[in-house]
Amino acid sequence: MPLDRLKRPLRDLRISVTDRCNFRCRYCMPREVFGPDFAFLPQHALLSFEEITRLVRVFASLGVEKIRLTGGEPLLRRDLDQLIAMIAETPGIEDIALTTNGSLLTRQRAADLKAAGLKRISISLDSLDDAVFMKMNDVHFPVAKVLAAIEAAAEAGLSPVKVNTVVKKGVNDDGVLDLAERFRHTGVIVRFIEFMDVGNSNGWRLDDVVPSETILSQISAKWPLVPVAPVRPGEVAKRYRYVDGGGEIGLISSVSQPFCGGCTRARLSSEGQLYTCLFGTAGFDLRALLRSDQTDEALAAAIRGVWEHRRDRYSELRSAATPRRPKVEMSHIGG
Repeated sequence: MPLDRLKRPLRDLRISVTDRCNFRCRYCMPREVFGPDFAFLPQHALLSFEEITRLVRVFASLGVEKIRLTGGEPLLRRDLDQLIAMIAETPGIEDIALTTNGSLLTRQRAADLKAAGLKRISISLDSLDDAVFMKMNDVHFPVAKVLAAIEAAAEAGLSPVKVNTVVKKGVNDDGVLDLAERFRHTGVIVRFIEFMDVGNSNGWRLDDVVPSETILSQISAKWPLVPVAPVRPGEVAKRYRYVDGGGEIGLISSVSQPFCGGCTRARLSSEGQLYTCLFGTAGFDLRALLRSDQTDEALAAAIRGVWEHRRDRYSELRSAATPRRPKVEMSHIGG
């Protein structure tokens, strides 16, 4: 098992299956940048399902156990359940998860994904207020349809369903309690995520971040919470359960409480670039190796070399004075 320069193992792989999305969320794909003329990747540039599955097999040989499929919006990729079924057959892969905005998640599709081997799902929902949510997704997509997707996922057995909420000061932070209350006693876990400076186009400012401690205090004042121990090393969310048995929440605190020291995640973009950090500037081209008839052993050696040279800890070094540098967009490698 390769270790990076900070002695972190490689255990998780996040795979973007498309750089396209049908939302235009302000913190990810603002419309003024990702407009009608934006050049998304052509189909031939994307990794095929066979190429992705081959890379998963190679990553598994290096110690990867968990796969998360992301985008863009991954459900825009046709026949995604076939890819999941292919990955599920890979020895060593114990967990396959998916992050989606829920807009395309019908009951039938949720059932098909579960049958193919998907174990867990995270669905984005930034507010229960239609006006706020539609302004944030910028395509006038209503809350009710995301709630229906959450219900469909739960019915399919993709549980516990997790709801991802990016909290931005002055935009949706006044709806934190509403979200917590809506999903108490439902089995759904809301994870409140600090607004991060991913990519180059979301207008991030430190002043717009609502620290997780503020969110924790706000919720716990109404419904007392106690910490829950992580299930495994490297979990990004700090977990808390309601004292009254109402379930649990998660807090992802990349800005105020960085967790770089336990990061075991690599990221694969939809065209086969390997990134070792969400805030990375450049990737390593695995597609070129795949399409030049390299052996699995050569692929594994290349991946090992990239990981063993890894020293990323952007969030630990970030400050209001951090010089801005070009970073890969979140829509390109997922969250």
